[in-house]
Amino acid sequence: MPSLTYQGVVYPAQCDAMGHMNVQYYIAAFDQALWHLMAAAGYSADWITTRKEGWADRRYEIDFRRELPVGSLFEIHSSVVKVGRTSLTTQHRLTNKADDAPCAELLAVSVYFDLAARQSLPLPAAIVAAAGNLVEAP
Repeated sequence: MPSLTYQGVVYPAQCDAMGHMNVQYYIAAFDQALWHLMAAAGYSADWITTRKEGWADRRYEIDFRRELPVGSLFEIHSSVVKVGRTSLTTQHRLTNKADDAPCAELLAVSVYFDLAARQSLPLPAAIVAAAGNLVEAP
């Protein structure tokens, strides 16, 4: 079952010339949802400073399905699709809270990363175990 990882509202300053939420704000919302999912998978943001370990987004595949106009309340539900040796593949679904209609979906591949050496690292066992519990059943 996907987890609720983000809730937001579309503000006028987030809209483009066509009157709906601009792509950059979809990305920002998906990025915040991803951090919540990583925390649920056992990652702690203090590892950035204490262990010099973090994440590098390797791939984003986004499908935009429906526009979100000013004032729209939305939420993102996220799950793990695949646990790799050095990466997690995750799925994020952004829906309009008014009618639960899907507005955008993101499939992301994020690599566990040594921030000092700038290279991938094997996922810690604790993340592998916790992320396995977040895998959405087909």
